[in-house]
Amino acid sequence: MRNSFSKVAINENNEKWNNAISREYPLYSRNNDIRSEFERDFTRIIHSNAYRRLKHKTQVFYSPQNDHICTRIEHVNHVESISYTLANYLGLNTELTKAIAVAHDLGHSPFGHKGEKILDEICRRDLNSSFWHEKNGLYFVDCIELLEDSEGHKQNLDLTYAVRDGIISHCGEIDENIVRPREEAIELNTYRHPNQFAPYTWEACIVKISDKISYIGRDIEDAVSLGILDEHLDKLYDLLGYKSGTINNTVIINKLIYDLCQNSSPEIGLCFSNEALELLNKIKEFNYKYIYTASVLKASDAYFEMVINTIYSVLKNAYDYQNTFDNLAKLKRFYPNLINGFTDWFNNFSKDGNRENLKNKVLFDISKPEDFFLAIVTYISGMTDKFAIDIYNEIIGF
Repeated sequence: MRNSFSKVAINENNEKWNNAISREYPLYSRNNDIRSEFERDFTRIIHSNAYRRLKHKTQVFYSPQNDHICTRIEHVNHVESISYTLANYLGLNTELTKAIAVAHDLGHSPFGHKGEKILDEICRRDLNSSFWHEKNGLYFVDCIELLEDSEGHKQNLDLTYAVRDGIISHCGEIDENIVRPREEAIELNTYRHPNQFAPYTWEACIVKISDKISYIGRDIEDAVSLGILDEHLDKLYDLLGYKSGTINNTVIINKLIYDLCQNSSPEIGLCFSNEALELLNKIKEFNYKYIYTASVLKASDAYFEMVINTIYSVLKNAYDYQNTFDNLAKLKRFYPNLINGFTDWFNNFSKDGNRENLKNKVLFDISKPEDFFLAIVTYISGMTDKFAIDIYNEIIGF
């Protein structure tokens, strides 16, 4: 019901407030800044390069020629819209949901979930760790993305705990109906796999559910537009209760939003009715069967593997402890964009780089191979689809 969650919203009266707005380091301040803590997070996120690159990253369909097919940046804005509607109706903090929503997929690699899987295979082989975009998203906002402060020094984003938690806790692949926040403000680097812990705030729970509502409906709309579901439209009409006509994404979204609002309470949790949950799960099953595993999507998988693994191998094979940058310099005549881009980027996070205008965290020690390999994975994960392909073409061309 309307405002039924207002007493548990993250604000000054909530016992979680101090933890929610805490930052690792204090942000610089101005005498005339009128923004709240979460509004500052929002603007820091949308001014980051990782956010800007989302417009050229795959959501589901790689390199669509149709301008109206969803890319990753449109997806995060869909999630922001849905989470705002839910939070506003239920009486939760919309500034917080807004910041979490636009940041929740900053850790996605090029080529969508296929790129994520390829980088995970590399990490398991070379780093004895895993790669998943929620963890990488937290790593990006904590350690990688840089903004200039009021004195021209580059610093980390240093977002609030509540937004950082929302990023790593957002996993939309949820099958449980009831979603509730946890009580403890845990150290977020203790996460070892997606969906390991519940989010810390109701607002992050809202984004978690909004992510799922957003993608299942929009992915159907895009697949219909591209003709991928032409042979399965009768099944889709039956599933959605349509007789015929255009598949309307807003009808699916509205039904799920309204149902969630009518069936949720702080006592029970955020949940759907049995009918809506059954519909949601059936749509998800349909999408996996006829969209995400469709042969037209799998056709590019081998290419994505070749692109990412080739870039990774070129940089990895240059590693030789203190001789690494001499080796990279020798490759510059063949791969100028890759070598210049990577070395400039690496130096922002190296203890041996020029740190005159840098006040960010030092991450990499060239004497440690695992640091260098992690740097390569991180650098690749930040690439757009097009940039990764351009670099690959530079490598194979003469």
